[in-house]
Amino acid sequence: MNAKFNDIINSNDLVLVDFYADWCGPCKMMSPILQDVKSNLGDAVKIIKVNVDQHQDLASHFMVRGVPTLMLFKKGKMLWRQSGVLSANDLTTIVNNHLN
Repeated sequence: MNAKFNDIINSNDLVLVDFYADWCGPCKMMSPILQDVKSNLGDAVKIIKVNVDQHQDLASHFMVRGVPTLMLFKKGKMLWRQSGVLSANDLTTIVNNHLN
């Protein structure tokens, strides 16, 4: 597995990972939503995007079968996972529920 990715998700930070593909229409809809979430939450969450075509090892390891797939990690533990597009409000609420 990608060592840099491992370092990021194993940190003490809350990390929201967006598994996406360039050819995916719904994935393109997620970019402004993720920007809204970041502006709402600031440093409370780190958001990273993983292109499933370029990082097939990660997509396979996390059994990503559809894109977009979002996952929330802290200290290497997956706290939440969902596929599909979510609203900025819903995503902000989900992240807030895992801030402690």
